[in-house]
Amino acid sequence: MTAIEEIKTHHIDSAVMEKTLQSQRDKFLADPMPSLQQRLDKLNALKRALLSATTPLCEALSQDYGQRSTHDSLMADILPCVTNINYTVKHLKKWMKPSRRHSGLMLAPAKVEVIYQPLGVVGIVVPWNFPVMLSLGPLITALAAGNRAMLKLSEFTPNTNKVLRDLLSDTFSHDEVAVFEGEADTAAAFTALPFDHLLFTGSTTVGRHVMHAAADNLTPVTLELGGKTPALIAPDMPLELAVERMIYGKSLNAGQICVAPDYVLVPEEKVDDFVAEYLKQFGKMYPQGVASQDFTSVVNTRQYERLTQWLDEAKEQGARVIPCHSQARDDQQHRMITHLLLNTTDTMTLMQEEIFGPLLPVLPYQKISQALDYIRQRPRPLALYLMSFDAELQNEVKTTTHSGGMCINDSVLHVGADDAPFGGIGPSGMGHYHGKEGFLTFSKAKTVLSRGKFTTTKLATPPYGGWIQKLMLAFFLR
Repeated sequence: MTAIEEIKTHHIDSAVMEKTLQSQRDKFLADPMPSLQQRLDKLNALKRALLSATTPLCEALSQDYGQRSTHDSLMADILPCVTNINYTVKHLKKWMKPSRRHSGLMLAPAKVEVIYQPLGVVGIVVPWNFPVMLSLGPLITALAAGNRAMLKLSEFTPNTNKVLRDLLSDTFSHDEVAVFEGEADTAAAFTALPFDHLLFTGSTTVGRHVMHAAADNLTPVTLELGGKTPALIAPDMPLELAVERMIYGKSLNAGQICVAPDYVLVPEEKVDDFVAEYLKQFGKMYPQGVASQDFTSVVNTRQYERLTQWLDEAKEQGARVIPCHSQARDDQQHRMITHLLLNTTDTMTLMQEEIFGPLLPVLPYQKISQALDYIRQRPRPLALYLMSFDAELQNEVKTTTHSGGMCINDSVLHVGADDAPFGGIGPSGMGHYHGKEGFLTFSKAKTVLSRGKFTTTKLATPPYGGWIQKLMLAFFLR
């Protein structure tokens, strides 16, 4: 069995992954600073391969989900990768350029610059919800920074994995980009490897284990987790517009998004009107309810049963459940349209854990200060959405709440900003990538101080106490 054939098996021996890492590291050491052209060639080759595989990827994604909207796949998986490559290709030369810094009078005469070196081999752990974007997105940035990469794909998207595996193996050598599959044991072995950087996208619970495994090797990590993303509708916001701006973010991929609205805070006196407006707009978007082909299925039976258990628990504890369509569920095909929940309590599992699916608790508030306190008192989320045209309130929420990112009068779409970082804070993650910040994440910013034939350093060396040293100290210590 060849190395490539071994990598295509579903259960990978840890020795194979270790061997691959060493092979990639050896190749990296032989070419530790790829040129701009080398990097551009790789990015453009990846773009061509991705565009040629668009139809197979969309078909495979639908097979893995049971039913996934082609539009969801194009908009949320394929398009972000293409625009990411285009943006990166356009700006990479500028990012790679050494940065001139001031040496300061104390170190003069000297030249100080910061150069951006590739780290080496980057490990990327990919989740099941956006397996194209969340594999190729980090890979694009890692390649732009001059690295090689190993990817661990989710065991829950086998059909998509096959297309990705073939796409990447046809585009890159095994020593440039390697792909692995497997279940929890493979993932554990993968994250325990001594990568030069490890990027993990997934749940907060698993993220803790990943960080622990990486710590044994002192491997720096970027953790893209999740949490309970709030949507706050302010009193001044028209409900029709508020729902319009957030409903797509909750409906896309059936809410199986780390930045989907997890709950919505609504003025107490407007809750009934909010529910009516949400049902109205959902009905227009998905007129056949659970039979609508534009609405994506819950990915598998396991995730579907988790959601239905949380839903049943909430009902038993007094929550009022309002499906957004009369045709609300298909248990055989693990399909579920959005369900609004009223009268929820903090003791319910769906109010304690990230929902990651088409359930949306609606929480009333009396004063905006009460709503903001509710958000601030809880773990910091990956995103926060404010629906308001009040400039003073917008500024308050921007500056006094913490979240990985934020949208004002929109939801989810901030992730698509190529020229801005994406990442969490605290329980929702650490570090960031996308755009220039992603390039920096996967690079070592190394300070280089250079001197010519003349230096003043000798004036500061022993024996101490000379008049020049006294004069220098008197000048600088003021």
